[in-house]
Amino acid sequence: MKIKIPNYLTIGRIVIVPIFVLAFYLPGFYGDIVPFILFVLASFTDFLDGLLARMYKEESKLGELLDPIADKIIVAAALILLVMDQTIKGFEVIAAIIILTREILISGLREFLAVGKISMPVSSLAKLKTFLQMFAISILLTGETGNKIINFQDYNAQTIGIILLWLSAFLTLYTGYDYLRKGIDHAISEDNKN
Repeated sequence: MKIKIPNYLTIGRIVIVPIFVLAFYLPGFYGDIVPFILFVLASFTDFLDGLLARMYKEESKLGELLDPIADKIIVAAALILLVMDQTIKGFEVIAAIIILTREILISGLREFLAVGKISMPVSSLAKLKTFLQMFAISILLTGETGNKIINFQDYNAQTIGIILLWLSAFLTLYTGYDYLRKGIDHAISEDNKN
């Protein structure tokens, strides 16, 4: 089986995850910058693999399977690490839980709808949610180094990151509800046929 370039990018994103986790434990500046660079690289390959697959008509079942898995494990790993090291703390953890819960919910929903051969296209709002989520996590990963670079009045990198995380959590709720409603409508219509 010939593996296509978008699939190599997706597999690369999965391979980055353990390196990203280890890099998070590097001391000081490197522990802030290396995970940030790896996360941004993974986020960029997420955009690039989809673009290349569409441009060169290289969509595949392997990509369809691995792409959402790759997205979810890098986001989950980053959020868990940021909660663990108290970058995300207190009530802010709710935003992280909302994001992770939605990812699990949508995965199950896609699987359920796939059985009925019903596709669930990604909406523009869901794409915006993903961008804000990745941007927020990227900023939060910069830690103290980011705070030294972005620091004006009451808004340092961490504060901006948390604001963006909450914004992406609200978008997550809205887009998650929209997808869930479509899934429930389909399930009810299938039950009514029986």
